[in-house]
Amino acid sequence: MDDAIARGAKSPSLREDTIGQALAEAARRWPDQEAVVSVHQAIRWTWRDLDGHSTAMAAGLLALGLEPGDRIGIWSPNKAQWSLTQFAAARAGLILVTINPAYRLSEVEYTLNKVGVKALVAAESFKTSLYADMIDSLAPEIASSQPGQIVSARLPQLKTVIQIGGDLRSGWLPFEAVPGLSATADMLRLAAIEPTLKATDPINIQFTSGTTGLPKGATLSHRNILNNGFFVGEAIGLMAGDRLCLPVPLYHCFGMVMGNLGCLTHGAAMVYPSDGFDPVAVLEAVQAERCTGLFGVPTMFIATLGHPDFDTYDLSSLRTGCMAGSPCPVEVMKQVIGRMHMSGVTIAYGMTETSPVSFQSAQDDPMDRRVGTVGRVQPHLECKVVDLEGNTLPRGETGELCTRGYSVMLGYWDDAEKTAEAIDADGWMHTGDLAVIDAAGYGNIVGRIKDMVIRGGEKVYPREVEEYLYRHPKIEDVTVVGVPDPRFGEELCAWIRLRPGETATEAEVTDFCRGQIAHYKIPRYVRFVDAFPMTVTGKVQKFLIRDQMIAELGLTVAQTA
Repeated sequence: MDDAIARGAKSPSLREDTIGQALAEAARRWPDQEAVVSVHQAIRWTWRDLDGHSTAMAAGLLALGLEPGDRIGIWSPNKAQWSLTQFAAARAGLILVTINPAYRLSEVEYTLNKVGVKALVAAESFKTSLYADMIDSLAPEIASSQPGQIVSARLPQLKTVIQIGGDLRSGWLPFEAVPGLSATADMLRLAAIEPTLKATDPINIQFTSGTTGLPKGATLSHRNILNNGFFVGEAIGLMAGDRLCLPVPLYHCFGMVMGNLGCLTHGAAMVYPSDGFDPVAVLEAVQAERCTGLFGVPTMFIATLGHPDFDTYDLSSLRTGCMAGSPCPVEVMKQVIGRMHMSGVTIAYGMTETSPVSFQSAQDDPMDRRVGTVGRVQPHLECKVVDLEGNTLPRGETGELCTRGYSVMLGYWDDAEKTAEAIDADGWMHTGDLAVIDAAGYGNIVGRIKDMVIRGGEKVYPREVEEYLYRHPKIEDVTVVGVPDPRFGEELCAWIRLRPGETATEAEVTDFCRGQIAHYKIPRYVRFVDAFPMTVTGKVQKFLIRDQMIAELGLTVAQTA
């Protein structure tokens, strides 16, 4: 059933350079153009600056005793220092371990030990996250140690901690001091290391969600992520001199790959409006910096469009961008095009294990395709859908999406068993997402296999119900989950956030559905809420909603064999 496999274009050719080589090329081609603009830090670096700063930082890391292949962690919200660490680590052959800024003690301890982080770069704090305090509590030995010589019982492989911002702490090295540590010998060593690095070398470990077990470290190469950033940039029409507003977290592929590496390969400026997402900061940055592109997950666009002062900002410089990270509501996409001037905006779909993007819409796709699908398969990739037994399904049928090609991760760090479960013998990455690929090759993500609701034998995809409810004029955001039911096995529950100033009743919502969608798709339970439980990347944590409703309603989860 070869015609059931959707294949991306064969051109442009895949890049076979490293991130360091790509940075050197950017500095040669666009030396005086801005590369990094951190609005909240008042930092502006050109490509020449970024090349120079990363050279000094990489040599400083080598002076600390780090060797190619060692793991260096970064635990911080969005800052210029985050990106400098990303580029410096790549040039020294270090594997960057990107740590979720929302992690707490047990999570960061697990992460550091799982992959053997030797050096950690951390912001002192952000909001209620006291990063340095947390590390000191895990490794009190730091206070009496010298950088590079930490000996910790609970973090046995950690040798150096580097602090971004805040008052100097005992045992910590200030970030700005690292470049000054290098001597001529370290610079010469860096110059010797860079030519030996290969595009296929591991360069990044990103931990995937641990909602169904401990997080797994997806290991990615230069080739994985540099190409993916490049092809995302191609799809949105990114050009030299563009200015891309990036409110998405850098620790995630959306920020560091699609954002930073997309800009690197196209000569566009990376513009960070704030440490963490804030709609006002986004609006101000786009206006003041004359940003031509904007990235965000749907919830970010919803919050920005819904801000009461939205219409007072001049967003006329915007042209393009990308909405990804979770299913993109059709109505929101239409508003982004109409009210934010983003005529070239695209939708992308992917996952960390595929670097991340495998499907993306094109700027010249028909409007119904642009707002109603995730586009077609990216260049040099193949996608198909399979049934529960792994059989390839024809076009138009719903099944699990599988991806194959350059973007598939090297594997989960130190976990051959989980890697084998995810990537089959033929190289297909099994995503866990339910999808349909039509005859023309356009994909539509129906939901997660684990999120699918079976009510009285009928399969219900929550996203289908969500898309319908988005049409209600009072509803700003909605998420639908399945909850246990003794009669039907499961029932639907809708959590709804109304537009500012609006009120509604449960009956109003169910009446809106009646006669428009099948009776078994109408939510049995409706709750009006101010916010959803979210991950840092803007994904709704549906399992928390389900757990809360089970407790609130006194429901019993059916036992299964």
